[in-house]
Amino acid sequence: MDLVPLADRLGEAPAAALLGLATGIVFGVAAQRSRFCLRAATVEFASGRLGDKVAVWLLTFSTAAVWVQAAQLLGLMASADARMMAVPGSWSGAILGGLMFGCGMVLARGCSGRLLVLAATGNLRSVVSGLIFAVVAQMSLSGLLSPSRDWLARLWITEGGRNLDLLAALGLPQAAGLALGLATAALALVLARRSRIGAVRLVFASGVGFAVALGWVLTYALTRVAFDPVQIESATFTGPSAHMLMFFLDRDAVLDFDIGLVPGVFAGAMIAAALAGEMKLQAFDGPAAMRRAMTGAALMGFGGMLAGGCAIGAGVTGTSIFAGTAWAALLCMWIGAMATSALTRARPGSAAA
Repeated sequence: MDLVPLADRLGEAPAAALLGLATGIVFGVAAQRSRFCLRAATVEFASGRLGDKVAVWLLTFSTAAVWVQAAQLLGLMASADARMMAVPGSWSGAILGGLMFGCGMVLARGCSGRLLVLAATGNLRSVVSGLIFAVVAQMSLSGLLSPSRDWLARLWITEGGRNLDLLAALGLPQAAGLALGLATAALALVLARRSRIGAVRLVFASGVGFAVALGWVLTYALTRVAFDPVQIESATFTGPSAHMLMFFLDRDAVLDFDIGLVPGVFAGAMIAAALAGEMKLQAFDGPAAMRRAMTGAALMGFGGMLAGGCAIGAGVTGTSIFAGTAWAALLCMWIGAMATSALTRARPGSAAA
């Protein structure tokens, strides 16, 4: 993929932002039409059912792994150079942050990515929760909460100055990642057939996973032609939400992939909802629901930053390159969400799932 003309014409930073915008639009359209949401899948699973929400999540998860691992085998992406793999990972952060994020997304009735998609359709509850999530994420990154996040993250870190590559640690060939993705996709399709999910929704669920792979491939291609350092990254919403907030508050902020991603997702979801006639203003059901959502958003903001990623950033993007702490964070998100769902007696089919 030759990005030289784009980088030469726009400059490397604007080019990265444009690639983030393109990735975000694909993600936003696919996520809105498929109703992809980790929170919905965990609540459904906690109720003892393997229905459409679990099937959609598994298909997205597996599609991302298949596309990313295939791209690596074809030389279109190198996960070893990705930012998530090139720096030490935090096991303590993944565990504690994952548990907090899982609890928070049940209370907020949606993970951070889902809140952004819902906000684009007119859901005012998601707008408020999303803003709180972004503010707390920024506070956890470089503000009042950053010392606490740093202390918790340093309790247990990966060895060797890098994150753990699960495939290498287990002595498995690169093709094993592709095989696992294909096997998971087969399971997802079996569940989808049992749940009678339409082909269109399945295509869009796969599209969410494809968007993750697209981000990895595009940013990797840009590093091949850039003179200045460019991060190899893909869809995630904790860091980008914080960066997007500061972009509007700091006149010295610069363009990058993250700055294009968030508005891209918002625009894609809005377009998809408008074309489907699903734009609708929605508000909180009452003060109790508002307090619960705000608490959940704050937990997701701190937990996602501590864990090194959100339900998308760690749970799909990070696991697609088999980053060890991303898999630990995803497991703990499931545990935290299921425990919170049981404690709050959340209904599997509750709104905004």
